[in-house]
Amino acid sequence: MEKNQECIVKIEDMSLEGEGVGRVDGYALFVKDTVIGDEVRVKITKTNKTYGYARLMEVLVPSPHRVQARCPIARQCGGCNLQELAYDEQLNFKRGVIQKNIRRIGGIADAEVEKVIGMNEPFFYRNKSQFPVGEDKDGNIRIGFYAGRTHSIIETSTCYIGAPVNEPIVNAVRGFMEENSIKPYNEIKHTGVVRHILIRCGYTTGEIMVCLVINQNKLPHADKLVDKLLALDFSSVMGNGEIWRKEEAVCGEQSVCDEKVANDDSSAKNGNTWHIKSIMLNVNTKNTNVILGNECKTLWGNSYIEDYIGDIKYHISPLSFYQVNPVQTRKLYQTALDYAGLTGNEVVWDLYCGIGTISLFLAKQAKKVYGVEIVPQAIEDAKENARLNNIDNAEFFVGKAEEVLPDFYARESERLGRKLTADVIVVDPPRKGCDEALLATMVQMEPEKIVYVSCDSATLARDLKYLCGNGYEIGKCVGCDMFPQGGHVETVCLLSRKSQ
Repeated sequence: MEKNQECIVKIEDMSLEGEGVGRVDGYALFVKDTVIGDEVRVKITKTNKTYGYARLMEVLVPSPHRVQARCPIARQCGGCNLQELAYDEQLNFKRGVIQKNIRRIGGIADAEVEKVIGMNEPFFYRNKSQFPVGEDKDGNIRIGFYAGRTHSIIETSTCYIGAPVNEPIVNAVRGFMEENSIKPYNEIKHTGVVRHILIRCGYTTGEIMVCLVINQNKLPHADKLVDKLLALDFSSVMGNGEIWRKEEAVCGEQSVCDEKVANDDSSAKNGNTWHIKSIMLNVNTKNTNVILGNECKTLWGNSYIEDYIGDIKYHISPLSFYQVNPVQTRKLYQTALDYAGLTGNEVVWDLYCGIGTISLFLAKQAKKVYGVEIVPQAIEDAKENARLNNIDNAEFFVGKAEEVLPDFYARESERLGRKLTADVIVVDPPRKGCDEALLATMVQMEPEKIVYVSCDSATLARDLKYLCGNGYEIGKCVGCDMFPQGGHVETVCLLSRKSQ
């Protein structure tokens, strides 16, 4: 195959980046803007020895799974790369990705993955959005999202997977900047003031945080920004209660949350509707692509918002790690809890625990939970969240899981004069998966169950290969669609210790 050559190809698969994958005489071509089942005419743009890239020229026969993208900039934006694929087929595709990785990388030929847990309403689900702010060649403000694989901002104030409150907030910030001559950030010159607009929402409480990431220590005319944001009327915006109730699978939980919010003085006076609770600044003066700096300043209200997952309350600050899809998070954590099968007598380790989201779920039904997380602020948040929920059987450690657990195991085994054991270990690592030293210690502790929550089924498969080669077997495995319209999927896998 050669560059600029045109050919006809049938799309048979998709990459996680949303590119269609087809073959011409065995040669693989990646074609953006195509979906499984399309027959298309393409022009080759780049070639390698075994694969190449091509541009879509014409859809000759559309796939039966092709749908009209709901968002008008879906093709340009780097966020929703599966939006032209029917949602049921998105779930089938993600299930296939998990299953193929476990079989090919993990070498577990008989692995069966259950149907991916999906959403009834796979739009407007994100409780966190980050809008980059920049300028065009004439110095005019541009706010929106980056085009795929670039830092070119596509102008928009609306996101079809974001919270419905985003648009009026973004427009208000734009108006404030224009009225007060506040310059947007120029990442090439490292000049200007406003770099990003961060919006976080409590889908249960209706609380909203607006945080401007700025390139200096102070925001000029900050009082005017506060006034403009507090003057917003969200009455015409789809309410958080409406969004919850579209998800029939969690309606039973919503009544619990409604009752808790009604008894919470911080939210009761506003009812279960959208309302701004926190206006913040985040200072990031570094010449970096990292969005947030380490310093946060409160302009108005609290330095956090509150939200619930099930009946557990959480404080969420600008820097907190908190799952972006609250509806699916509830399903994900409930699945992990069901797999753990706790009776109230177990000692559980929760590795890579973040702000204690899974830990606190487990603590409700366990004897003792130990959480480990490398980020000190996350551990402080975890302790505070435990206090908020009157949970006293959870203990948290700061450090790398691959260092904390082996050290604790060696020290306690020596003190006890026998091997330290655990009943259940839950692990939710970053995309790189688990360090082998950590996996080895997990095996030494001989838990009856390991519940592995993964955001990357490829590294999950690699770690399953180790665990299944060292005394464990897969019991259940299921995907949970935390990111509808995008390629990624979370996976929950139950491993049980083999009978000796």
